[in-house]
Amino acid sequence: MVSLGIYEKALPKGITWLQRLQMAKKLGFDFVEMSIDETDERLARLEWTKEERREVVEAMYESGLRIFSICLSGHRRYPFGSADPKKREKALDMMQKAIDLAVDLGVRNIQLAGYDVYYEEKTLTSRAYFMENLQKAVHMAAEKQVMLSIEIMDDPFINSITKFNAIKR
Repeated sequence: MVSLGIYEKALPKGITWLQRLQMAKKLGFDFVEMSIDETDERLARLEWTKEERREVVEAMYESGLRIFSICLSGHRRYPFGSADPKKREKALDMMQKAIDLAVDLGVRNIQLAGYDVYYEEKTLTSRAYFMENLQKAVHMAAEKQVMLSIEIMDDPFINSITKFNAIKR
């Protein structure tokens, strides 16, 4: 059986999670992908309380629709490959918080954007930092049995399967 999901950003913004999930189900989708992008509003989800997380879980049960994945594009603002050590530290902190959120929501996949840096100059050092921190992120996720995936982007860092395979090794 094929499952078809919808990205949260394709649905109206100012609605509750229950409304969002019910709408996705009514439209014929089987799941929703949550967005944690670089906006303060969506990054704040990483700080949700247990009660806020429970509300989302209850919305999934009530609607009969699950959130299967999280798109963590907040690393655009705080990249693994940043020249700034504070941004790299923030990137790893965000990663751990996203993993913990995924566990609490029953999400098993977090999708990362395929770039070392976005707003900074790409260098051999940014690539090395990205690789180092991606390895750390993989271990962090594995400890909680959460899978990480990398989205191929319109960015020279990972814009093809060939480049993804080189990173994967």
